[in-house]
Amino acid sequence: MTLRSNLDDWDLKILDIITKNARIPFKDVAKEVGISRAAVHQRVNRMVDLGVIVGSGYHIDPKKVDFKTCTYIGIFLEKGGLFSEVVTKLEDIPEIVECHYTTGAYAIFIKVYAKDNEHLKSILSNQIQKIQGVASTETFISLEESFKRTIPVNT
Repeated sequence: MTLRSNLDDWDLKILDIITKNARIPFKDVAKEVGISRAAVHQRVNRMVDLGVIVGSGYHIDPKKVDFKTCTYIGIFLEKGGLFSEVVTKLEDIPEIVECHYTTGAYAIFIKVYAKDNEHLKSILSNQIQKIQGVASTETFISLEESFKRTIPVNT
């Protein structure tokens, strides 16, 4: 049984609405979906318990807090078996906001926010490249985030 089979049309409608506006009051969601506010609240809580909805909080615009350089970095490892140890060290670097174990050229692909290129150089040279097991890195600076969205749930 898949997780999707635990979700009905009302759940999917609720997800569609709240992923577009996480601050929308449950009473407005209830009105749009056609069920009670209490039912929306119960369904959202159930989806949190099921792990469908993860995390909460506010998204910060990095540029507004002086992190102007968004970078993706591919990491080559000396040996694939060092993955867990390297990831543990990467977690200690707060500017790394995403970390993925990947197929292809890189063992690890990370997303980093830095204040500027000098800050990025310091993160690369003084932190990432000094981690035991990191053989080399390849850096891609994002010139612009054209769009960002969540996955569609009503397809």
